[in-house]
Amino acid sequence: MIHSKKQGSLIIISGTTCAGKGTVVQELLKRNENLCLSVSYTSRAPRDGEQEGKDYYFVSKENFEKKIAANDFLEYAYVHNSNYYGTPKKEVKDLLNDGKDVILEIEVQGAQLVKQLFPETILIFVMAPSMTEIKKRIIARGQESKEQMIKRFQTAYQEINEIPKYNYVVINDEVSKAVSKIEAILISEKCRVDRIEEIAVENQEEIIHEFLMDKDFDNSNSFQIKG
Repeated sequence: MIHSKKQGSLIIISGTTCAGKGTVVQELLKRNENLCLSVSYTSRAPRDGEQEGKDYYFVSKENFEKKIAANDFLEYAYVHNSNYYGTPKKEVKDLLNDGKDVILEIEVQGAQLVKQLFPETILIFVMAPSMTEIKKRIIARGQESKEQMIKRFQTAYQEINEIPKYNYVVINDEVSKAVSKIEAILISEKCRVDRIEEIAVENQEEIIHEFLMDKDFDNSNSFQIKG
């Protein structure tokens, strides 16, 4: 009787550095067929193992700036004064209109820009269990200088202050548990009253309802109160 909106949900997953949000997103995609990940554009070169159209759409800085001028992005950022990253507008809208639930794995600043364009966006913030754990994970990567690691750690503190701007926060102490929590969030969001498009009663159901009501009234005399 209840017809929900056909349009898919837009889901933003952000988090502190080393929160494991990428791992959580990949597990979500494996477990849920209707979920898909929006592929971002970037002006940086591909890294070893990265695939065009799967990890990113790789374009030159000049082409990226042309897309900015053409208003092709929902949001974009110039990261670490070196490379652009942006979320394509048309691709996301097409997926939503097809009924797909779309995940954007983006940073805090971009999340707020998208929320302005799509007020119904579901914002989820993924956190590591503690700042101590973040520090351990940064060091374990072993890919950056001491100065870069300190900057990442400081950024994590700044990002945590943005949590009140999100709808939900999930602690990623164990990937499977974090994924289950996000799945529960998405199920509850589908049940929101404001996602109902219409409430309709089929003709046959109306007939059966009326028949049952009439029967109850007809048999009302058979019920007697014994004193």
